Amino acid sequence: MYRKTSKDKANDGKGRNKISALMVSGMIMVGVCGYGLTGCGGKDQLMKEAGGEAALYDQTYDAEEGEAVFIEFDHTLDEYEPAKKEYNFYFTYKTVHPWWDAVAIGIEDAAKQYEEMGVTINYEYLAPNAVSAKDQTERLLDASERGFDVIGVDVADVKVITPVINDLIEDGQKVMTFSSSDADKEDGCNRIAYVGNTHNYEDGTALTEAMCEKLAYQGKIAVLVGTREAPCHEDRALGVQDVLSKYPDMEIVEIEYDEDSVEKAYEYTKGFLQSHQDLAGIVCCNMSNPVGAARAVLEAGREGKIIIVGMDHDQEALRYLRDGVIYALGVQDCYSIGFDTVQVAVKIADGCLPGELYPEKTEETTTIIYQDGAKGMLQVLYGEMD
Repeated sequence: MYRKTSKDKANDGKGRNKISALMVSGMIMVGVCGYGLTGCGGKDQLMKEAGGEAALYDQTYDAEEGEAVFIEFDHTLDEYEPAKKEYNFYFTYKTVHPWWDAVAIGIEDAAKQYEEMGVTINYEYLAPNAVSAKDQTERLLDASERGFDVIGVDVADVKVITPVINDLIEDGQKVMTFSSSDADKEDGCNRIAYVGNTHNYEDGTALTEAMCEKLAYQGKIAVLVGTREAPCHEDRALGVQDVLSKYPDMEIVEIEYDEDSVEKAYEYTKGFLQSHQDLAGIVCCNMSNPVGAARAVLEAGREGKIIIVGMDHDQEALRYLRDGVIYALGVQDCYSIGFDTVQVAVKIADGCLPGELYPEKTEETTTIIYQDGAKGMLQVLYGEMD
């Protein structure tokens, strides 16, 4: 058997949105639950709610290649033969949030497939309620004393966490990064490998270009970033600024950091709307802020007048996309991030180096979803049939 620790020492597991996974027609069906990954009435209930089958065939956009792709979640382990029969991994990420629950589905499915091979994957997957480099440092140091084969971290702050990772590596720990925030050699980090989004800057530019085209390349824009020094958020924000700087009739009027908080994004957006009656658009650089921004715009009765673009697959955000409140969302392949993280961790634990059986950076895709794709995403990700 494999073991997944879902309780967090900070919150005792309360308040987490868990996601239950169902493989249907080669795709992933997920439903939001208030308890463990095996809840929600099980696969039979999800199948019943989904009408027996579901598949997402909407055309999407690969931000790295600039071409149409399809989102598929039918993953199998590669042909690598693990050297051991049991592994112990520790994974910590920025903050408790549904985005990372989706990553957990991929982690769990990989662990199940290893179990079928007779290999046990024990892992802990924990995070604080709010982003904190200090908290992440404490978690990493604590994990380093508990004998894990590999420690994985979604970097909260490159400047703070890089020296921590380097110290752990120097002490003989095997440390990788995963998810959406890397720290690499350019940052002075000696982590072994990274699995996740390698093109956050391009995601920011792709979303902003979509908004600019919709606005005919003119108007005042506000930007919600997320967490200061989080690489993924900062890189997307840089992409946003670089695109907008190309167009003389477009102007960034405000940039705010909402710390991955829907409530803070909502409050900041209310301030944008009050201060800039002629605001034309809002670019959102994480999964929380499109929700907060859409709530405020809807409350102000300015839907359709403010063009909102943002990141990822939050259920409420997808509903706003379906209803035309949000114009476009960039959805990351969280499932593949989790699945591939486990595969890379096994190879790192066995002493394999990057370039031998896995790359230093395992790149996952981002897709741009518009209104006509929202219904399909809601069906596939949350079982919504209407």
